[in-house]
Amino acid sequence: MENQRGIITLILFLILTKSISSTEFDSSEYEEWEGRSLSSLSSRSEMGGVEEDEREMVQTKGNQFVVRDQPFYVNGFNTYWLMIFAADASTRGKVSEVFKHASSVGMTVCRTWAFNDGQWRALQKSPSVYDEDVFKALDFVVSEAKKYRIRLILSLVNNWEAYGGKAQYVKWGTSAGLNLTSDDDFFSHPTLRSYYKNHVKTVLNRVNTYTNITYKEDPTIFAWELMNEPRCNSDSSGDTLQEWIKEMAFYVKSIDMKHLVEIGLEGFYGPSTPQRVQFNPNQFAQQVGTDFIRNHQVLGVDFASVHIYPDSWISQSIADTHLPFIKSWMEAHIEDAEKYLGMPVVFAEFGVSSKDPGYNSSYRDNLINTVYKTILNSTKTGGSGAGSLVWQLFPDGTDYMDDGYSIVLSKSPSTSSIISLQSTRLALFNSLCSKRCHWSCKKKRMFQKVLYHDEL
Repeated sequence: MENQRGIITLILFLILTKSISSTEFDSSEYEEWEGRSLSSLSSRSEMGGVEEDEREMVQTKGNQFVVRDQPFYVNGFNTYWLMIFAADASTRGKVSEVFKHASSVGMTVCRTWAFNDGQWRALQKSPSVYDEDVFKALDFVVSEAKKYRIRLILSLVNNWEAYGGKAQYVKWGTSAGLNLTSDDDFFSHPTLRSYYKNHVKTVLNRVNTYTNITYKEDPTIFAWELMNEPRCNSDSSGDTLQEWIKEMAFYVKSIDMKHLVEIGLEGFYGPSTPQRVQFNPNQFAQQVGTDFIRNHQVLGVDFASVHIYPDSWISQSIADTHLPFIKSWMEAHIEDAEKYLGMPVVFAEFGVSSKDPGYNSSYRDNLINTVYKTILNSTKTGGSGAGSLVWQLFPDGTDYMDDGYSIVLSKSPSTSSIISLQSTRLALFNSLCSKRCHWSCKKKRMFQKVLYHDEL
């Protein structure tokens, strides 16, 4: 324990020295100690009492995530294709590699797909018919995440056609003789809803062939996501999607009361809050059938999710308006989570494509900095800004999968350093200050100096 305190004191001294001496971030000064600092802060063998955290579910208390009554602020990432890569022996090692790289910069949560419907290497080949080899691949993903102390947000279906999505459910229904006219029938037709529920039940009750732990009992899983970016364009009132969320959140909780549930929304404001639509990136956003505040008031939904893509929503070309939009977009949703929802909010996807006109790596770093600093500004007041998940982390040798948003840490030293610094700050707060402090404890001034100076 004395050795542990000495390590933490050294870390604080080094960061504090950097805080006082300069407001410019120089990654080279962290190279010698950064890995050790993150390791010592997150290690279950060195930190007294933290070893049990791996066996504890993440829960919510008010507007914060907690593990064993300690705050759990999130710095994480997306890598959606992990199950597909794990299904092939020639690419399975990439799963371990991406977890290893993420862990080395202190990331603690990964969001990935627990679905692939009717496509190549399908998990669900047809309603309630599964490929056991692909399911074993998902088992491997969960077991490797546990090995690298990374928790998983598992998404259960896609709004988009990639990996099947709601369109595949409609195709299955049509083949079964149902009279369906739109992909949005996924949300309203009872047979399609039953297909989805059966998938939920199958995944949650799955016994992992590597760990022998049922998914619904596994603390490695951070949360269940009902759907990736749900939209119901056919009903801009939002009623259709609202009813689906109510039914499915309740259904997930009826099987698994232990894990957290989130919807997977992009964060667009809808008809129930006309005073908030000013924060939407465009007029189309309020016509896609989602309604951020109303949707998240559903019983069984534990935290809010928001995505951030100014290059998709505002203009593909990098523009001066992008970063101010990100800041106001995040602050609006943090305020909503505190004022109306009383829950944490995670910015579950954010990034910028290298294919955008005007893109450069410095802009990407500035975008990531903007997201991270906005999170930190919330954490220092005990606010609802609970973390963020960058889209998306890739290992070396997977360029052919790049959608333009990939970050390969070994090829992006400045971005890697920014991510690592954010992880270090959140790890310090998570480890040394209990939720009861709410920044009123004796450590308050020290943390504000160490964690929140204008280095980002």
